[in-house]
Amino acid sequence: MSCYFHILFSRSKDRFYIGHTCEGLTERLRKHNSNHKGFTGGLADWEVVYYEEHINKTSAYQRERVVKSWESRKKIEELISN
Repeated sequence: MSCYFHILFSRSKDRFYIGHTCEGLTERLRKHNSNHKGFTGGLADWEVVYYEEHINKTSAYQRERVVKSWESRKKIEELISN
């Protein structure tokens, strides 16, 4: 089963969302862009700007935790641009 670490970006919020999923990226993005409560809710302009495929959920989640620990927009932008 493939899982993904992903970074989404909203132009209207000018914010990144960092997460992981074992659903397909298209389906996960559809859910983020739906009208729901939460950080990504209420907007429909989220787009996948970066992703990595992982062999399992644990690995994808560990990568998410590492990137979130950076607490640096600049480092996230560097990751995306490489």
